[in-house]
Amino acid sequence: MRIVPGDRTSEFRTASWDEALSFVVSKITELRAADGPDAIGCFGGGGLTNEKAYAFGKFARVALRTSMIDYNGRFCMSSAATAANRAFGIDRGLPFPLTDVAEAETILLVGSNPAETMPPAMQFFDAGRAAGATHIVVDPRRTATAQGSTRHLAPWPGTDLALANGLLHLLIKQDLVDRDYIAARTNGFPSVQASVASYWPDRVERITGVPVAELYETVEALATAQTAMILTARGAEQHSSGTDTAQAFINLALALGLPGKPGSGYGTITGQGNGQGGREHGQKADQLPGYRKLADPADRAYVAGVWGIDPSELPKPGLSAFEMLDRMGTPGGVRGLLVLASNIAVSAPDVNRVIDRLGALDLLVVSDIFMSETAALADVVLPTAQWAEEEGTMTNLEGRVIRRRRALPPPAGVFDDLWLIKELADRLGRGRFFSADPRNVFAELRLASAGGIADYSGISYERIDAEQGVFWPCPSEDHPGTPRLFTDGFPTVGGRANFIRVEYQEPDERPDHDYPYVLTTGRLMAQYQSGTQTRRVPSPSQAQVQPEAQLHPHLAQRLNIGNADIVNLSTRRGSAAFRAVINTDIRQDVVFVAFHWGGASAANALTNPALDRYSRMPAFKVCAVAVQRIGSPDDLHLLSAPPAAIRRERGTNKRKDLQMITQNRFLQGIYPFEGAGLDKPVPISADVSYLVPDGVISQVLYFRGGNTTDELITVVLMRDGVPMRYFPIGARSDVHVPLRVVEDIEGGSVVELQLVAPLGLTGHLVVDLGLVEH
Repeated sequence: MRIVPGDRTSEFRTASWDEALSFVVSKITELRAADGPDAIGCFGGGGLTNEKAYAFGKFARVALRTSMIDYNGRFCMSSAATAANRAFGIDRGLPFPLTDVAEAETILLVGSNPAETMPPAMQFFDAGRAAGATHIVVDPRRTATAQGSTRHLAPWPGTDLALANGLLHLLIKQDLVDRDYIAARTNGFPSVQASVASYWPDRVERITGVPVAELYETVEALATAQTAMILTARGAEQHSSGTDTAQAFINLALALGLPGKPGSGYGTITGQGNGQGGREHGQKADQLPGYRKLADPADRAYVAGVWGIDPSELPKPGLSAFEMLDRMGTPGGVRGLLVLASNIAVSAPDVNRVIDRLGALDLLVVSDIFMSETAALADVVLPTAQWAEEEGTMTNLEGRVIRRRRALPPPAGVFDDLWLIKELADRLGRGRFFSADPRNVFAELRLASAGGIADYSGISYERIDAEQGVFWPCPSEDHPGTPRLFTDGFPTVGGRANFIRVEYQEPDERPDHDYPYVLTTGRLMAQYQSGTQTRRVPSPSQAQVQPEAQLHPHLAQRLNIGNADIVNLSTRRGSAAFRAVINTDIRQDVVFVAFHWGGASAANALTNPALDRYSRMPAFKVCAVAVQRIGSPDDLHLLSAPPAAIRRERGTNKRKDLQMITQNRFLQGIYPFEGAGLDKPVPISADVSYLVPDGVISQVLYFRGGNTTDELITVVLMRDGVPMRYFPIGARSDVHVPLRVVEDIEGGSVVELQLVAPLGLTGHLVVDLGLVEH
């Protein structure tokens, strides 16, 4: 507790459990009396056992009677969950066993890097590859997973929905969809077919940067395989249109007839240890156990009956995670917050805003195993048992309920969160509704979930032990569990899966003159989540991985940044400092950072809190960013100084010693091509397409080109899709054309090189277009 109660600038001191919990309960009682039950909020985590997630949701609704509860899974799985529920009537990360991954002849893996973020699952991917499977990885970075794949597609971040619609367009155009499956098992295909008619390959290449040839190759690999899977993860889902993006890939899977077929289907890869179970039993703002809905009168009546209360005592659905955090300490917002197993001062988007809101609370209580960045801001920090010191169950990404066994007792004076919830409920006069025994809690969870979508009623600790886990839904003790969903139908009205029309929309935030590049975020193998545990491990692998920003060499050269230099990244929300890592495994217009660090290197000080309209998922994966070199490799103090101090020390976004009246820009490379006909210019590559920043005038200085074929070809300089200049290149020849000025090209215009070549002609093209900007 704080030495001076209510003063979070004062130091912490040790206190007895009785003193700490008495203080917490008195503050809760005071705030509820002044502002009602919703003055108290609860924030949980995907690392809680099923029993603790269930008890925490029940505690919010029964002991506190607040609607204000959500959890960090809202920042993880919510978009895929929402899409799966509306398409399939059920949300289970993988609706098939993980072993099916090894049986798929083709896998389209979108926005996932399991080689680094989920290494145990890679055994199944590796087994498939060893058997000759085709794995296509969609990611703006050439990750460890992409490096081992058959093919890597590198789209511009935030354009995955257009990619999915473009692939479906080609499937339909080439009559490769499964018409029998669509007719027998789905609804809504005609509307989706009409909507993807406008996603022709050239347009999709222009939007995504994925070459037309790679679109055709991907469609062929999916359509000709006997078994195929489409798997999405956070890279595709953590966007303001994440639900629609997941839906677009579900549409693609349905058109191919994959869901319900062994070795095939659509799935999403869960991130946290209990990311699946943590979202099934009541931590979400709108949810009751078993995926029941808080807004459904029948669901409310059933669960209230299990809990022994009147349905009218249950609150209505509350606010989603970021919405609740964003309103803390404001009129009508939460004034006291209880946090279990989450480090929101690192993991929330626009984290400087969230930290400011945490500071506005009248009461912040954190239960954790370490003094996390969030705990360091609290009034009261409660130690809790670690995973090996407690009993319970978890549910993995394939829907298998497994045991967490206690290996040793916690230290004296340390208790688990079930004890904490029971103790707080006792002091609030509602203890009779709660138990601190995990077996008792699981028995009640089974009953509360019975008849729900996530039905655990037939699962017991004994069955889990005997069967090495049981797959839900399992509605009775003699039911075998359900490893594979959708074999006979879908749990929707009518039993059919739903195609849903979705349209591509540009990311909520795009680059401009002040923030000219794209920032995307993710994870690294050596660190985990907010780093509360892994950043404390004194092993070489952790020590060697510092906060890093990955840049392409061309971008680094343009900005005078060397490998291991310290760079400052700034967005419309804040700044953060990282060590530059320069390699060719990333697009030239994209910067990547991991979100494992807080303080001066908090990636989420940069990210955009724009929310998906359905799932309320923040747009973690794409925002506009400026990049600036602020120090040499030896300037380590810049990685520990707050971003504001960096700005004061180093100046504003543009250093005086690097300012230029004009700046050169080059579109260049060597590219394979296939001619589409003398009357049809086709894009060469996304690398030779360039959006002139707002407020900038660009002029063309020269063009150089080379041609490896025995035919005349022509490169066309396009502005906003209109030809500006033609550059013929003879057979096995080259050309150099100096240009004083074709015309001024103003900000917002797209400059692109396209190719005209005889139909079917293949070869390689060398291009080098020089521009100057002022």
